[in-house]
Amino acid sequence: MLDEQQLDTLKALVNAIIPADGWPNGWQAGVGDYLLAQFARDLADCLPMYVQWLTALDAEARAICQRPFAELSLSERTRLLEAIEQGQVKTAWPIDAAAFFQQIVEHCNEGFYSDPGNGGNKDGVAWDMIGFEVRG
Repeated sequence: MLDEQQLDTLKALVNAIIPADGWPNGWQAGVGDYLLAQFARDLADCLPMYVQWLTALDAEARAICQRPFAELSLSERTRLLEAIEQGQVKTAWPIDAAAFFQQIVEHCNEGFYSDPGNGGNKDGVAWDMIGFEVRG
């Protein structure tokens, strides 16, 4: 599983991908709950890559901003993630930083918009945001 620093980095990452904007941020909306539950199920094979990627993300933040990723402002996180998305990294990464970031964004979207029964989309907040109504 994730250690405390990796969990802090994951929370900051989720909230950078889905920031609050009048609606809850990704972590408040249950994306973290979704991911942590999926690490024991469908994403179990991805967990070692998440550990490597989150550790590398924190190292990148420390190299560029002299602080852990979780301590960066939202704008600093965003700029760093934009560079990573474009493959512009300064430190050594054990896996393809840009490709795995795309996968993380997909997983965050799954957790944000999925059926609340899957552990994310707490109280159907994302569905309320987009006007989706469950019928039947």
